Amino acid sequence: MSLKSIFLRDFVIVRELELELANGFTVLTGETGAGKSILIDALQLALGARADASVVREGAQRCEISVAFDCPAPLRVALEDMGLPVDDDLLLKRTIDAQGKSRAWINGSPATATQLKDIADQLIDIHGQHAWQSLTRPESVRSLLDAYAGVSLSRLSPCWQAWRTAQKALDEARSAQDSLQREHERLAWQIGELDKLSPGADEWEELTTQHSRLSNAQALRDAVQAALNALQESDDSATSQLGRALSALQAQAQIEPQFAGPLEVLESALAQAEDAVHSLHGYARHSELEPHRLNELDERLATWVSLARRYKRPPSELPALLSQWRRELQKLDAATDLAGLEQASKAAEMAYLDEARRISKCRSKAVPALAKAITLAMQGLGMQGGQFEVRLAPLEQATAHGLEQAEFLVAGHSGSTPRPVGKVASGGELSRIALAIAVTTSQLGQAQTLIFDEVDSGVGGAVAETVGRLMKQLGKDRQVMAVTHLPQVAACADQHLVVAKHSDAGGTASTVGAVDGEKRVAEIARMLGGEKLSGTTLAHAKEMLGS
Repeated sequence: MSLKSIFLRDFVIVRELELELANGFTVLTGETGAGKSILIDALQLALGARADASVVREGAQRCEISVAFDCPAPLRVALEDMGLPVDDDLLLKRTIDAQGKSRAWINGSPATATQLKDIADQLIDIHGQHAWQSLTRPESVRSLLDAYAGVSLSRLSPCWQAWRTAQKALDEARSAQDSLQREHERLAWQIGELDKLSPGADEWEELTTQHSRLSNAQALRDAVQAALNALQESDDSATSQLGRALSALQAQAQIEPQFAGPLEVLESALAQAEDAVHSLHGYARHSELEPHRLNELDERLATWVSLARRYKRPPSELPALLSQWRRELQKLDAATDLAGLEQASKAAEMAYLDEARRISKCRSKAVPALAKAITLAMQGLGMQGGQFEVRLAPLEQATAHGLEQAEFLVAGHSGSTPRPVGKVASGGELSRIALAIAVTTSQLGQAQTLIFDEVDSGVGGAVAETVGRLMKQLGKDRQVMAVTHLPQVAACADQHLVVAKHSDAGGTASTVGAVDGEKRVAEIARMLGGEKLSGTTLAHAKEMLGS
């Protein structure tokens, strides 16, 4: 996966630029102040770096940055998980307007800066000229060692969180035992009160229905008897009247066919009236006044109402309230179970320690190999006799990243005692150490494009030639880009880009273009001897380029 092209419009002092990039080792050179780092700044913005209006060229409404990468299988999976389009190429575009508002697209689909950042590590690895500064930060040192050792914290971090959670629950339970116990007693007493009632889920509705029926039992019985009298038992009852009407029409039905309809209605009415009489007789036989049952219902309803008032809830909610209190009591039982909490915390601690100790072994095993590899790289960068060490120091307390902290120490020359990297005085040494580490560890990341932004600052001569050869060697396996001021480094490149600044009526602008042949010789000569090219510098440049 390599960087294929960059397009810029109205970016800083670039009006418009379209650049095709090659695999291998590419250098960017140019005069001081020409803007050699503009491309790197643009790439960082395209990959989600924070943007503001200062990157918009003066007088323009907005700037535009578009970059294209090869898109391998792992990144395609990530894009699919984000719900973004997938293609053979990965096209990233970002615009920033004069008010500082930013918009981004991935393969033509709107995206967020966070999504750009999520894929950035798989695309480009940038080593800046102040890369040594990160070597003084413990987390950066640890991350670099872990990458070299092949250590992942994906299992340790959840173990750490589980242990912290279990320990927090135990600590809270210990400090809150008195209040928890009081709350436990209160809930247990309230549950006991409601348990005496033992309210059923739908019992309140059933009780009120039964009570209403029994308290009105005599009125109901009277109503049934009155209905029976009207339907059947009186001389002029409804069934008698219907029967006489039916008989009168049936006697003449053979003469008048139109009586068939009324006869059918009367027969149905009589049948329904007789069904009603049957049902009412059944109700009358089984209905009783049941004064004792009514008294029982009165007492139970009174208890329901009393408890509902005490706990300020509608009577129908008492069963749900009882269930809620029981769940709360179970949680309190768990919270006050110190033995169980202690056991859970101990188990979580052991799971964390098992994984942390495994990681410690991996780190310890990788330490001498990493130190040796960087020491060898330092020798090639003009620090003969220099020594690089990686020291693991146990931490007083366990952390999410393990049981120890890593520190880089370095001795710049033979006979000196290794000291922490941050205490090395020479800026040139710091740059070379950072470069040695970058070269040694450059194969660790996922990114296929490595960018070195003036990491060769403070070196020259034979060391500069070594830097160039190292980067060219890296370029055989990955795409390497370097911003450099060293002709020795530039002469090793497979592709040479020159950044130039010029002024016209429209203002000052930068351009970037590939050079080869005589133009490349001239650029190397300029880097060797300045603006005035002499026969000597041109000859030296040709010699360096092997032409």
